[in-house]
Amino acid sequence: FHYYIKLVPTIFSGRAGTFHTYQYSVTEHHRNTLTADAQLAGLPGVFFIYEFTPFLVQKTERDVPLSHFLISICAIIGGVFTVAGLVDSALYTGFRGLREKTDMKHQL
Repeated sequence: FHYYIKLVPTIFSGRAGTFHTYQYSVTEHHRNTLTADAQLAGLPGVFFIYEFTPFLVQKTERDVPLSHFLISICAIIGGVFTVAGLVDSALYTGFRGLREKTDMKHQL
């Protein structure tokens, strides 16, 4: 088994204080070390390969004001009304065109 471990140094800053820590990801790779005729084709064992990233990630917790939330809600509501207006306009135009075609057929 081979385990590839990638470590990223990280600083978390927030109301509770500042914490120095590491984020990590692990990838596992394994292969059969015995061939079909029971011969040893590799070194059996467990191997850990560490990779330290030279970059530092800094995450800062910030409070978002209530006005930001209200503006986002207004933007969502405005988008819903805009899309509803476009759909209504398209349906109205389409049905009006169909009605005019059927009225012309009845007039002939």
